[in-house]
Amino acid sequence: MTDAPDRPAQRAVRLAVIGAGMIGRQHIRHIANEDCARLAAVVDPAPAAAALAEAHGAAWYPSLAAMLARDRPEGVIVATPNTMHVANGLDCVAAGIAVLVEKPIADDVAGATLLVEAAEAAGVPLLVGHHRRHNPLVQEAARTIREGRLGRLVAVHGTCWFHKPDSYFEAAWRREKGAGPVLMNLIHDIDLLRCLCGEVAAVQAMESRAVRCFAVEDTAVVLLRFASGVLGTLSVSDTLTSPWSWELTSGENPAYNRAAESCTMIGGTLGSLTIPYLDLWHNPGKPGWMEPVAPERLAVTAADPLALQVRNLCGVVRGTAAATVPGREGLNTLKVIAAISRAAASGKMVGV
Repeated sequence: MTDAPDRPAQRAVRLAVIGAGMIGRQHIRHIANEDCARLAAVVDPAPAAAALAEAHGAAWYPSLAAMLARDRPEGVIVATPNTMHVANGLDCVAAGIAVLVEKPIADDVAGATLLVEAAEAAGVPLLVGHHRRHNPLVQEAARTIREGRLGRLVAVHGTCWFHKPDSYFEAAWRREKGAGPVLMNLIHDIDLLRCLCGEVAAVQAMESRAVRCFAVEDTAVVLLRFASGVLGTLSVSDTLTSPWSWELTSGENPAYNRAAESCTMIGGTLGSLTIPYLDLWHNPGKPGWMEPVAPERLAVTAADPLALQVRNLCGVVRGTAAATVPGREGLNTLKVIAAISRAAASGKMVGV
């Protein structure tokens, strides 16, 4: 009996990245490190982007139109400022090119709806960069909840506290409405809770800009009512010092000093789960507040979610995988964020 011949390696999917800022450079690095992908082009008018493209052996174009006139990559990652996401995404859809748009999918619900409906009508894959859903620890948490180990979900609490230095706000757009921590940071936590607890039905919220006095909020608190009946609380601030945020607890990005803390708690009738450390707390015997409560740390193999996101995009392009975060999921998360803004402005509960 002879050995079967080796299966030939799949050709790398040609991907372009639009926007060579902080997140765009991360995508470029991950594409370069993945066998399934090859960086075809970098699109950004800045001279530094041309040098970055050359360093990776990729083409450089000052605009998306310039690239599409010369080349058609198989997939595009849009990492431009929020206000450009819809226009860039629509251009890719019109060209029939699969596109992953960084979060938020748009800076308003109307634009996001336009993009999602255009992609669906054209049959062009549209993905959104809510990368936490790719993280194995989030997938393990979701599996644990689906298996009923927490019982019926009752409540959830999340904290998103960190301190952005003054240098972060040197870019003027970061001081303007729409660039605050609710849209830029809390949107990830909202998407995470939608993934784990289901759809949000209504919200109440308060915002403050008392510390920096910019046009945009620096702190917000949110109450959530999920369609399932679960109640939730979230707070976010980018002007205080703490270890309680996803960035400082998850270990996703080595640029942050990791703290041995958790930032999210999900509670049910049979147990509660901390995230990201995945401590499952339960009564070993009969349930009751006078009974012992013991933790079980769930095992998970760590993996870089941004790398897994690139692999998912390549699988979608090849037709071998479904999008982990399709465009409509990004739209539905943005609808919650929009409801939070309306609730904070009105002081009333707002339906999503």
